[in-house]
Amino acid sequence: MGTLDGRTALVFGVANRHSLAWGIAEALSAQGARVGVVHRRPERAEKTGRLADRIDAPFVGHCDVTDDAAIARVVAEAREALGPRLDILVHSIARAEVADLAGRFVDTSRDGFRSALEVSAYSLVALAHAVESWMTDGGSIVTLTAIGSTRVIPNYNVMGVAKAALEAAVRYLAADLGPKGIRVNAISAGAVRTAAAVTVPGFRETYREAERVAPLRASVTAADVGAMAAWLASDGARLVTGQVLQLDAGWSILALTGGTAD
Repeated sequence: MGTLDGRTALVFGVANRHSLAWGIAEALSAQGARVGVVHRRPERAEKTGRLADRIDAPFVGHCDVTDDAAIARVVAEAREALGPRLDILVHSIARAEVADLAGRFVDTSRDGFRSALEVSAYSLVALAHAVESWMTDGGSIVTLTAIGSTRVIPNYNVMGVAKAALEAAVRYLAADLGPKGIRVNAISAGAVRTAAAVTVPGFRETYREAERVAPLRASVTAADVGAMAAWLASDGARLVTGQVLQLDAGWSILALTGGTAD
């Protein structure tokens, strides 16, 4: 028996087999949950559908999270396919303009700032609002953040600011939804090699450095993120809410990294 037998999940942000959202969807399914998946663009339907078949997903949809009507539509469609109760919502959505992920943060464009905050942070609020009435017996909302929310990471720039806003949203949502038994948490997953991450200038160097100096001398994988998300969705985490959990082999505890590794 799995720790999530009989539960229903909806995972936003599945892009490809390397994405953290997919790692989470697989982990939830392995623990017995029925998992619906949502991707961002209609042209990803075939690729996402093939992935969804691996876990017998009852629902595959697409959604532009900057459009409230699109959110309402996909939640209604998912509710029809998955049933009257949602137990788990996963938010794995972030985006910034490539031009704003290089050079100086002070040069961030107004439109780039607005877009990064709307897609990467406000979308969690919008999705939580859309599923609140569907989570009729409490539940778990999990999102993904990064250490760039509290520390300066080269070239992370506006995404770091967006993740800081996301973490604040986690706390406020946890306070709002806690009386209904809905828990809201974030996983700060360190440097994980995903298709999106490698587009950030300098990511490969950061990834190698994190693995070299982290106390556990290990890299975080999508499967590791999935395992933590599955735990957060389980009864074992029933009193955990409003938290940012570090999943980075200890990288975040270090004040200095140069010369600390063997």
